[in-house]
Amino acid sequence: MNVYTSDKIRNVVLLGHGGAGKTSLAEAFGYISGITSRMGKVSDGNTISDYGKEEQKRQFSISTSVIPIEWEGMKINVLDTPGYFDFVGEVEEAVSAAGAAIIVVNGKAGIEVGTLKAWELCEKYKLPRIIYVSNMDVDNASFRQVVEDMTAMFGKKMAPFHLPIRENEKFVGYVNVITETGNRWNGKEVVPCEVPEYSKANLQICRDTLMESVAETSEEMMERYFGGEEFTEAEIRSALRINVCDCQIVPMTMGSSVLCQGIYTLLDDVIKYFPSPENREVAGINNKTGEIYHADYDFSKAKTAYIWKTIVDPFIGKYSLIKVNSGVLKTDDVMYNVDKDIEEKIGKLYVLQGNKPIEVPELHAGDIGALAKLTAARTGNSLSTKATTIKFGKFEISTPYTYMRYKPKNKADVDKISQALQKIGHEDLTMKTVNDSENSQLLLYGMGDQHLEIIVSRLLNEYKVEVDLAQPKVAYRETIRKNSDVEYKYKKQSGGHGQYGHVKMRFSPSGDLEKPYEFETEVVGGAVPKNYFPAVEKGLQDSVLKGPLAAYPVVGVKAVLYDGSYHPVDSSEMAFKVATIQAFKKGFMEAQPVLLEPIVSLKVVVPDSYTGDVMGDLNKRRGRVLGMNPIAGGKQQIEADVPMSMLFGYCTDLRSMTGGRGTYSYEFARYEQAPSDVQEKEVAARAAKVAENAVEE
Repeated sequence: MNVYTSDKIRNVVLLGHGGAGKTSLAEAFGYISGITSRMGKVSDGNTISDYGKEEQKRQFSISTSVIPIEWEGMKINVLDTPGYFDFVGEVEEAVSAAGAAIIVVNGKAGIEVGTLKAWELCEKYKLPRIIYVSNMDVDNASFRQVVEDMTAMFGKKMAPFHLPIRENEKFVGYVNVITETGNRWNGKEVVPCEVPEYSKANLQICRDTLMESVAETSEEMMERYFGGEEFTEAEIRSALRINVCDCQIVPMTMGSSVLCQGIYTLLDDVIKYFPSPENREVAGINNKTGEIYHADYDFSKAKTAYIWKTIVDPFIGKYSLIKVNSGVLKTDDVMYNVDKDIEEKIGKLYVLQGNKPIEVPELHAGDIGALAKLTAARTGNSLSTKATTIKFGKFEISTPYTYMRYKPKNKADVDKISQALQKIGHEDLTMKTVNDSENSQLLLYGMGDQHLEIIVSRLLNEYKVEVDLAQPKVAYRETIRKNSDVEYKYKKQSGGHGQYGHVKMRFSPSGDLEKPYEFETEVVGGAVPKNYFPAVEKGLQDSVLKGPLAAYPVVGVKAVLYDGSYHPVDSSEMAFKVATIQAFKKGFMEAQPVLLEPIVSLKVVVPDSYTGDVMGDLNKRRGRVLGMNPIAGGKQQIEADVPMSMLFGYCTDLRSMTGGRGTYSYEFARYEQAPSDVQEKEVAARAAKVAENAVEE
């Protein structure tokens, strides 16, 4: 592949709902630009971008892939992203590297949740965008309906650049709004044709809207417009480019990716209207001076780059996907990783075409490429020279809230599973693992049930290890509500030295649920010598790890040792420790033991129309709704306190309730007493486990 300078590069991310046709569009780009000699199909599992085994098996994108194409002396880096919400982390990574977006809308299905989420991402990152309505060859696909719906939602900035021509219900060509000419497909060629009568009225409306936008770019243009002057095509396109780059206009076009219809014009529009990296800004911090460093994709400045994605594939190896923020990277350059404080020689430079690495001699500012085998590098790291150490801000990535317990099927695979999950974690920032030693469980976090299922499938297919997913244990706690006063004498004689420890203790609620216990002594007259006090406390420490009620950790207990006795020969630290453990069990069970459950502060963001359903559902989950706050975009943020145990499966339920429009987040708030039915169930489960263990022994 040729080397391209910053002004000849376009970085374009494909966004949209799952199944809208992003991968098919990327495939059409590849075919038309000459990368492939034939069009692959998602259903056949032979597309350039969906190269992973899981993607081919499931027939949808799971990770972002890069397809650099050459078009009219320019390079377009096409970033094909997943459309399903479980893989939003991949989309967020791609958006951070892109300079513009094509939002793909299914002409038959119309605007879907993924369309709105794509729009919100573009607004957040101020990305210029084009709306591409796909599947126009399908019956019932309506470009006009999509235009009307988008205009109703986002206002007059929606500007159709092309209108469809249909004959006998078939999509045969398009009308160019800017040139007011008709074009129809004749095989692979486009031939001029008359503008159909039924399109003329709509063409006039669309053109008038465009001309108003062109006139608004300057006072001189406005005067000419009101003076009745016609603008030249070059003037129109120049003015439209300014408006598109400023996000004042969103062009709308359409086509059929499968038949490669409308793809030429879309690629031309990408070149004509989208900004090159040199027109965008990027800044970091100079670690040596503490000043802001405006890299701004300037090829003449010091070399800097940013790792926006990592690929760890058992078959093709590890690649760090970079975007060059300034300077020109060349083969064998030595780059300093600011985050890891390490210098690494980058060796060869590549561009990835799906999973196919293509070697290039250099990468200019604004270009996207790949570096192989950077051992320390991770997604989000900044690369620069040692002389000019620049750190760039990390992009926002969604937090995973769905989690399951995982167990190795084969205990011998524990280390292999840990290493495999670590590698997947380098690729996927929305996956994390937690070792919950308190409840003796390993937890796997992801963006949804499907995300977790695919991770398990990858472990089996790529890393040859198997795990089982199960519902996790809730981190309950045990405490007491009343006071108790107990004594316990541990006495054992079995030849030689005996064992003797005698304690009298009071137990009461301490009121501090942050600490497991508080220990005090009120022993007078040396009834229990001071040198045994640490043994008594050690007995308490062991006791609170697993409570007598249901084997959960104990919190909020005050223990007072006030009396006891000892034997000058037989007493030992072990004897007093055992006596304390038995006294604790007895005293705890006599002081009205209760189970505490974790409560989380939940925030749910949903469109206004779904608030009733969501609040009703939260009530069923024993949630207490604390309030609602309106936020931008016709949405409400519902705040509620909900028991942690009632949130399992909430991700799936919320999506089905809100058609995928709802999002949620939570954080631990406190512990509260669990209802009696929950406590009884946990106590019964503990008793059953004890009985089961006794039978096995």
